[in-house]
Amino acid sequence: MSHIRLIARLDIKGPNLVKTVQLEGLRVVGDPRDRATRYYDAGIDELLYMDIVASLYGRNNLHEIVTYTAENIFVPLTVGGGIRSVEDVRTLLLAGADKIAINTAAIKRPQLITDVAKQFGSQCMVLSVEAKKIDDGRWECFTDNGRERTGLDVVDWVRRGEELGAGEILVTSVDREGARKGFDLDLTRAVSDATNIPVITSGGMGAVEDMVAAVETARADAVATAALLHFDRSTVPEIRRAGIAANLELRRV
Repeated sequence: MSHIRLIARLDIKGPNLVKTVQLEGLRVVGDPRDRATRYYDAGIDELLYMDIVASLYGRNNLHEIVTYTAENIFVPLTVGGGIRSVEDVRTLLLAGADKIAINTAAIKRPQLITDVAKQFGSQCMVLSVEAKKIDDGRWECFTDNGRERTGLDVVDWVRRGEELGAGEILVTSVDREGARKGFDLDLTRAVSDATNIPVITSGGMGAVEDMVAAVETARADAVATAALLHFDRSTVPEIRRAGIAANLELRRV
């Protein structure tokens, strides 16, 4: 198994780092630049920036912070929110992003997945999925920060996304997001079993043990955490040590 990646997720509205619950409401946490630098200094593997209001305004507003991050922080950076075209992707990559996460636009125009993968490589194209449970063993894809139903089955959609050229899946459990009750292991496992590309699980990490469960039980390749770090409930070194103690293949810093 390749090294399990620990990713700090930073949801951003305007100039602020915010935290939501089930992708609704928000609490201002601080300055995203300060937090990104802190997590980088602590040994985070990757950063994930999500513009949570981009769908409302029809464009991603993270160009400035992406540029700052690329100049000062040297870990892979994924950027998502409001990305609608190959040109949007190009702009963010030129600003310094390494990967682009697309949800709403990919569902509206699946060909965009293929276009991005062909232009910039499949490793750049992250299919972002906002999932809500609708029945035992079934989840539906949502768009616009978890507000709009699509009727798409999550497992069917991630399979198709891989076929179209996605190189990675970011699956966020809307039900668990911000609840600190642990990742939706059934959801993560279903996505992992349905695809042959890396899966990042997001939404619900409330303790270091949740990371261990996501890897051992649900076969996640990476875990994204927000509140656990933002509110100082744990630190990057603490999470990493706990994972190594559980014999996970984490990068040793």
